[in-house]
Amino acid sequence: MSLPCGFLPKLALTLAISTAVVGTAQAHFQKMIPSANVVDQDSGTQVTFDLTFTHPMTNGPAMEMVTPLQFGVQHNGEKTDLMSSLTAKTVDGKGAFDAKTTIKAPGGYAFYLEPVPYFEPAEGKYIIQYTKTVIDAFDAGEDWDQMVGFPVEIEPLTRPYGIWTGNVFSGMVRHNGDPVPFAEVEVEYANDGSVTLPNATFATQVIKADANGIFHYAMPKDGWWVFAALIEDGTMAAPNSEQQVPVERGGVIWVKTDAMN
Repeated sequence: MSLPCGFLPKLALTLAISTAVVGTAQAHFQKMIPSANVVDQDSGTQVTFDLTFTHPMTNGPAMEMVTPLQFGVQHNGEKTDLMSSLTAKTVDGKGAFDAKTTIKAPGGYAFYLEPVPYFEPAEGKYIIQYTKTVIDAFDAGEDWDQMVGFPVEIEPLTRPYGIWTGNVFSGMVRHNGDPVPFAEVEVEYANDGSVTLPNATFATQVIKADANGIFHYAMPKDGWWVFAALIEDGTMAAPNSEQQVPVERGGVIWVKTDAMN
């Protein structure tokens, strides 16, 4: 049977896009977006958080998130447990959480979350995304580069708030405190549906750190951006099995850009 002229190229393009969609669907991110990343008396000192395990650029679908192992804040080097502030909710029929807290004193506040390891059957591995974001209170401008001590963590080299759209965000990937040469970093935008992707490859941007573990990325649109440094580190037994599977540990940081009017 002969095929219509142009059929094979179109079929090849369709298959390529379908393959890209499958690949993109594997880019999971622990969402931790606060209602504001700079607070003062005018904006209010109460901050709420959306905590969802999802695909930000495609605006879902969400995956199941259970009660995290830890959720807290670090200020002036001291950590405060905020687990009691969590409120369960559902997103796309999956478990997720909201949280609410009040910031009362000036300074830099690093909010952090460690989720329960998530087993991804399609990839045959566990995913753990150690997530943080930094909030400035009362124009303190302090401790924006603080580390919370996660096994894999991004040290911000650019202040992670007060960033104009188009600015470059730089960070250093650290594993157990040491820089990670040529670490892979995935980047996504928290899309509310207003951004249409030309094709699936645009969903997750992928960059590599340099020999010193340092990466740079210029954010082209205002809103929330997530950076995830991914490292395979150790193994765990697969669910209902004694088989050991890889563990992908991600150091995740959320930063926000604002348009210059």
